[in-house]
Amino acid sequence: MKVIEKIQSSPQDQGKVVSSFEFFPPKTEDRVENLFERMDRMVAHNPSFCDITWGISGSTVDLTLYIANKVQNIICVEAMMHLTCTNISFEKLDHALEIIKSNGIQKVIALRGDPPHGQDKFVQVEGGFSCALDLVKHIRAKYGDYSGITVAGYPEAHLDAIGDNGVATPEAYQNDLAYLKRKVDAGADLIVTQLFYDEITAALEPIKDNDKAVKAYGIHLGKEMFRKILANGIKTLHLYTLNMEHDHILKANGMFNC
Repeated sequence: MKVIEKIQSSPQDQGKVVSSFEFFPPKTEDRVENLFERMDRMVAHNPSFCDITWGISGSTVDLTLYIANKVQNIICVEAMMHLTCTNISFEKLDHALEIIKSNGIQKVIALRGDPPHGQDKFVQVEGGFSCALDLVKHIRAKYGDYSGITVAGYPEAHLDAIGDNGVATPEAYQNDLAYLKRKVDAGADLIVTQLFYDEITAALEPIKDNDKAVKAYGIHLGKEMFRKILANGIKTLHLYTLNMEHDHILKANGMFNC
C-alpha cells in the first residue's frame, strides 16, 4: 500500500497519529543485526512505514535493498527506499528500481541528493539525472501508478535558495515552492519536510560541552516539537531515528497510538 493511501485511510479525525521511522544502513555486520533487533522493538509503536536511506553515489545500495527487503517481508512493516541522483548512473538507479519492485516495495523517496564529498555544488553526471524532478518523471513514466513517490519539501526553502544571511529572498522562496509543485504535478503524492528549528542555538550554547545535558535537551525538544505540530492539526510525524530508540520520546503523551 502506498503511504498516501495509508494516510488517507487513517481515522485522523479520532486523534490518531500516522508515524514513520527513518533508518540508515550501518557500516558493520554486527550493527546491521543490532539495527534489526531495535527495529523489532520499535515496530511495536505501529509506524505506517520505515524509510531506509542510502549513501552518496548509491554506495550502500545493496545493503539498503537488503534492509528494505527484510523490513518489508520479514519484519512485516511497509518499507520506503531512498533514491538519489548524486554521482549515479541512470542504469544503476533503474536496477535499484527493478529490485524494489521485485521485492514488493511500492514506496520510494526521490531526492537530488547532496554534493559528493569534497564538492560544494551538485553536478549532474553523464548518464544520470539532474534533479529529483527528473527522477519523479522517470519513475512515473516507467512504472505508472505502481510506486508511491515521496519528495522533499523545505519550510525555509532549499539550502541552495538560502542566501549568505541565512534567509531566502521572497523571490527565491517562491521559486523553490514552484519547483516543489512541479514535483507534485509530475507524480509525487507525498511531501516529507526538512527539519526545522527555532532558537535552538541559544539554548545549546551554555550546555554544549555537557553531553548528558545536550541529550536531555534534545529529548525535551523532540517532545515539544511533537506537541506543537499536533496542536496545529498535523497528524503525520516522520522521525529520523539515528538508528536509536528512546521510548520516553515515542510514548510521549500517547502520540503513537495509531
